[in-house]
Amino acid sequence: MLKYSKLRKNLDIENMNGNTEDLAFFTHYLHNHTNGVSKSFKKRAVDYYNLQNSDLNLASEPELQAMLPIKWDIPFPSPKNPEFTFIDLFAGIGGFRIPMQEVGGKCVFSSEFNYHAQRAYELNFGEVPFGDITKLDLNVVPKHNVLCAGFPCQPFSISGKMKGFEDTRGTLIYHVFKIIEKREPEVVLLENVKHLLYHDKKRTLTTIIQHLEELGYKVSKKVLNASDFGVPQNRERIIIIGHKKKKFVFSKLKTKPKPVLKDFLDKENDFEFLNEPHTILEEMKTQDSGLIFAGYRNKTIRKAGVRPNTEHLSRVHKQPNRIYSTDGVHPALPSQESSGRFWIYHENKVRKLTIQECYKIMGFPKKFKLINNRSELYRQVGNSVAVPMIKEVASQIKQQLITPIKIKDAEYIS
Repeated sequence: MLKYSKLRKNLDIENMNGNTEDLAFFTHYLHNHTNGVSKSFKKRAVDYYNLQNSDLNLASEPELQAMLPIKWDIPFPSPKNPEFTFIDLFAGIGGFRIPMQEVGGKCVFSSEFNYHAQRAYELNFGEVPFGDITKLDLNVVPKHNVLCAGFPCQPFSISGKMKGFEDTRGTLIYHVFKIIEKREPEVVLLENVKHLLYHDKKRTLTTIIQHLEELGYKVSKKVLNASDFGVPQNRERIIIIGHKKKKFVFSKLKTKPKPVLKDFLDKENDFEFLNEPHTILEEMKTQDSGLIFAGYRNKTIRKAGVRPNTEHLSRVHKQPNRIYSTDGVHPALPSQESSGRFWIYHENKVRKLTIQECYKIMGFPKKFKLINNRSELYRQVGNSVAVPMIKEVASQIKQQLITPIKIKDAEYIS
């Protein structure tokens, strides 16, 4: 049986060279090749392989078929006996895929726009996600039980009465609705920042829920905090779940006591300590969120763009200047951060969180592989979801909303 690691090396999948769409067809085919893959889908995958074959003198297409199934020597292979299927939209680095697979789901389709995130995804799952969802041919999206989407929150243009999809046309969520309309998944699982609750005077969330209801779903929503699910991070996100027949019951989610950051830290590493003037407070109070504000860097705040009457606000209002005690939780890792300015007060010293610690407090397993680009690693982890929180949601979705069925590799793809 051919190992995926050997195939990816022979085909130089590691480098991609901008050829992500062909690789998406090819790697998706490797995962879902046995039954039901459309002829056009198979042809696109085989054409890619034959092109590489002519360049690299590899085996012919019939011999490729003989190599299947692939031995998936990757960190996160699909479960051997999956009980349901799901798709991973706005997939990022796989924060949804890891927990969905852990509870018995098989991913049959993924989509992610960012090239560096696509690289990380392939490194861990052996699959290159399809790219820009706005240009996606919906026919390549297979039938599935659960649709997962941590979609970006874009401005919605809403005026007058609801006009169906016209209210969201031009936004990324519109393309999610089109997939839902075409494939009618049993469950829809959406995730976004807490601010979605209030965006555009609450009209954005109202629009999303109304469209899901128009598509035939009973919708439930709740803001969850990652710190209630086993990771020391005050990360609040809204979870929206739709089902064809009944509402999801959030009260059945099993939570845990808030952990503390110091229990997740590396014992040894090449730590970067703060080597500039800073202030540590004599009294530190634990906030309701579990955060313990410990001090701040003594940096002069930027004057340009300061709003009237706020010129003398304390420098601590700048998040990168804040220092938090490791006896509490950490603030939410931001997606805009590319240099790792996460300062912690630990054992009477101030240092940065390491990149490994950032992934640990998001709940990514040790075996998760990181790409070799530090600034992208910080952006990726800040853009991701807290894995343990999604796992508990996925577990309850499976228990409450899905009737498990045994499935063969790809008989569900149309």
